[in-house]
Amino acid sequence: MSRDPYELLGVKKDATQKEIQSAFRKLAKKLHPDLNPGDKKAEDRFKEISAAYEIVGDEDKRKRFDRGEIDMTGAEQAQRNYYRDYASQAGAGGRYQNNAGFADFGDRDDIFSSFFSGRGRGGGQFRSQGQNRQYSMEVDFLDAINGTKTQIRLPDGPALDLQIPAGTRDGQTLRLKGKGEPGIGGGPPGDALVEIRVRPHKFYVRDGDDIRLDLPISLPEAVLGGKVRVPTPSGAVNLTLPANSSTGKILRLKGKGAPKRGGGAGDIYVSLKVVLPDGPEPKLAEFMSTWVPANPQNPRKGMEE
Repeated sequence: MSRDPYELLGVKKDATQKEIQSAFRKLAKKLHPDLNPGDKKAEDRFKEISAAYEIVGDEDKRKRFDRGEIDMTGAEQAQRNYYRDYASQAGAGGRYQNNAGFADFGDRDDIFSSFFSGRGRGGGQFRSQGQNRQYSMEVDFLDAINGTKTQIRLPDGPALDLQIPAGTRDGQTLRLKGKGEPGIGGGPPGDALVEIRVRPHKFYVRDGDDIRLDLPISLPEAVLGGKVRVPTPSGAVNLTLPANSSTGKILRLKGKGAPKRGGGAGDIYVSLKVVLPDGPEPKLAEFMSTWVPANPQNPRKGMEE
């Protein structure tokens, strides 16, 4: 890294504070890590110009650097007299004073205005929140619906507690505040963003805040109706089957679906599926061969060509 902050910022040593600020602002816009995710070279260059601006962006530090009293890092140095002549030449005129940091640039829509803060008269400090870290993890369907507390182990070693809120959706991102990259110039750290991937369930299917379920029922249950037990994410409940329920009939369990943001829950829609006995049933076959329905039907009506 160059030891000359002027060279790093691309300005002359007699540049005004305003010219230095403008040069840094231009480079920061180009090199900021948020605009160059994953670009280590840009990140390193950004750190260099931030360090340079830390020195010459502050009038007092700039004067001390020009006199040879401090180096690029701000560390104290032995006096070097040849800086004094330059300091006396550069000290007259062209001085930029600003008590509002970069507020006077006037571009309210510029995202970089939030990164610049004044440090009092004639100087400024660049502070930026650290970059966010991106992670992903899989959770079981029921854990996503009911909520759970788990841990995620980061690549650099530490394990973080993670609360999975009830009703979490597939693809939803959870935020762990302050667990990302460290900030720049004393800025706050970034966050850890954890994308949740919900594993499919063997018989539940989520549909928004609702859940859909295929429920097998026996032939007697379909014909006679009655009470049957239906599994739900919060435990089994009784469901009343109407008599003469066909395959494909849909019944609703109100409020037994996924929890909603702000309270309440979706519904479970139960689609019936009539299942015949696995083995032969001679009496059933005999009955069917002689049975004359009171209401003959053609279930395939409308399908004939």
